[in-house]
Amino acid sequence: MLWHKRLGHASLSLLNKLISKDLVVGLPSIKYDDDKVCDACVREKQVMTSFKSKNCVSTSRPLKLLHVDMCGPMRITSRGGKRYVFVIVNDYSCFTWTLFLASKDESFEKFLVLLKKIEKKVGHSLISLRSDYGKEFENSSLIDYCNEHDVDHNFSAPEHPNRTGC
Repeated sequence: MLWHKRLGHASLSLLNKLISKDLVVGLPSIKYDDDKVCDACVREKQVMTSFKSKNCVSTSRPLKLLHVDMCGPMRITSRGGKRYVFVIVNDYSCFTWTLFLASKDESFEKFLVLLKKIEKKVGHSLISLRSDYGKEFENSSLIDYCNEHDVDHNFSAPEHPNRTGC
C-alpha cells in the first residue's frame, strides 16, 4: 500500500502492470491483490448527493433572477485567444448564455451588452442577480450598475453557486 500511496493512489492493477514491465526503479516485485482497499480512495470515490430538482419555478417571469459565474483561466487558450468562460442562467427558463472572454476585465462590459439585448428581446428589465464572491462580480462597476438600475445583487453560498435545480 506504500507504493500505491507514493504513486498518487494508483490502481493496484496499474501497479501490477508497472512491475510486469519493470517500469519503476525500486518497485518491489510482488503481486498486488485487487481486493485490498485504501481508505482514502474509498472516501474520495463517494459521491456527493446532488441538489433536489425543483418541481415549480420560483420566479414569475424572465430576468427576475439571473445566476452568473466565471470559470478560468483555462490552461489552453482557444483559437480566438479566450481563456475564461462566463455563464449566465435565467432562473425562470433555465436558459443559459455562455460568453468566452480573454480576461476577467471584459466580464462587466460583455455582460452589459448581452443584458441590453436580452432586456430588449423579452421586454423586461433585470430584477435580481446572484453570483459567487468572485472579484469579477464584487467590483465598483457592477455595484454602481446595480445601484443605478435598482438591481438586487446577492451572493450564493461558497461551492454551491446554482441552487435552481436547472
